[in-house]
Amino acid sequence: MEPVKLESLLRQLREVVGERYAFADPYEVRLYQYDASPETALPDIVVIPGTAEEVARVVKLCADAGIPITARSAASSLAGGTVPVERGVVITFARMDQILEIDSDNLRAVVQPGVVNLALSQALKPLGYYYVPDPSSQGACTIGGNVGTNAGGPHTLLYGVTVNHVTGLEVALPSGELVQVGGKKAAEATGYDLAGLLVGSEGTMGIVTRIWVKIQPLPPTQKTLMAVYPDVETASNAVSAIVRTGILPAAIEMMDKLSIQAIEAASHAGYPLDAGAVLLLEVDGIPELAEELGQRMAKVCRENGATEVRVARNEAERQALWKGRKGAFSAMGRLSSDFYVMDGVVPRTKLPDTLARIDAISARTGYRICNVFHAGDGNLHPLVLFDAFKPGQYEAVLRIGDEILKLCADAGGSVTGEHGIGLEKRENIRYVFSDDDLEVMDRIRRVFDPHRLMNPGKVFPSDGLAPSAHETLPGYPRRQAAAIGAGDDLWV
Repeated sequence: MEPVKLESLLRQLREVVGERYAFADPYEVRLYQYDASPETALPDIVVIPGTAEEVARVVKLCADAGIPITARSAASSLAGGTVPVERGVVITFARMDQILEIDSDNLRAVVQPGVVNLALSQALKPLGYYYVPDPSSQGACTIGGNVGTNAGGPHTLLYGVTVNHVTGLEVALPSGELVQVGGKKAAEATGYDLAGLLVGSEGTMGIVTRIWVKIQPLPPTQKTLMAVYPDVETASNAVSAIVRTGILPAAIEMMDKLSIQAIEAASHAGYPLDAGAVLLLEVDGIPELAEELGQRMAKVCRENGATEVRVARNEAERQALWKGRKGAFSAMGRLSSDFYVMDGVVPRTKLPDTLARIDAISARTGYRICNVFHAGDGNLHPLVLFDAFKPGQYEAVLRIGDEILKLCADAGGSVTGEHGIGLEKRENIRYVFSDDDLEVMDRIRRVFDPHRLMNPGKVFPSDGLAPSAHETLPGYPRRQAAAIGAGDDLWV
């Protein structure tokens, strides 16, 4: 941005949010150049609004000046979704993190986009309720970020992803308007589901400033089982066998041998180190039904190759098993200084073949690949282990990632289940959508954002962005530390 134009815009933005909450100092804005992906790009200005009205005024000022706008909450996107690759203004929601309403009578809550996912369930728990979507990073990722990518999590199999739990949105548009689509009673509404259209749009249409979500009573009982298998293929076949019986668990998660070794070393949750793979399964409901379903599920697991089935005897054991699973990505730091994670989807029946092909890629390239993922809905998360400071390794794992995503698409799946397309997979999107498909999507986008100023350079292939627009920092690609925390969006 030209210095004169930058100075003028900064002055106007400070009139809206206050001098403290709009800044362009090169040192300060460097904190907003990255998310949980390896991509980096410096914004020109960072703004921290405190209200929806301030967001709308900020968006209009930027749009009138033709300045790109990128929204950011926990900055936990693994797909580069919050990296400001065309510079411009970053709007972050550190000050908009309030639960605005809890309406237990109507099973609804209203939150600002900066509310941390887990914080909502913690606030609801004393009342006997919870917010169902539970990304593995729920202690760090925000509901606004979850809306942007349509995040999932372990319990997607039974309960669905974010879009199934959002009934309304308030959105700031480039015109400066604050519009509401849906609301508290959206389940009873007729007409187009505009909230459903905006969930998963990754900030390319407008900026969400308020979210209406469903809440549910806490289940009376949750029964968690761990089934141990000699190899990934046997465990994969067991997933389809369980669902074929008519049992639909709340969750079916899978971890392979490498993942188990890292998880157990980090969490001491009780995962067997000699297992080729494990399934973590959960059912919930009234005690009698949960007990019956748990017994039936254990029987199916044994009949389909499980060498052992363990049932969590109490809440402490159950929490330990889930703590291990949800901390899986951070545990990978015990195996490698860096990892590159995929987010592809395949039909359940294609799991054995797809995982075998991923294993073959690992053997051919020499890069270790861990698999820890949402087996129930076929949402894969292969992690390619590498060393970012060894020349050529980062580029090699990017090629491996591309090959894995092509495998998923060819199997009848998708190149993303919950991380979003972002910057990372905007070219891979062609594996599942034709040029005509993408043109229709862009036309819809331009109804909301005629000049493509909202999160430009994301979702759509190239989108007019030259590779030179990416800023490379000293030491790039930066090391992805084992302990970084962030969204589903990150630890999924």
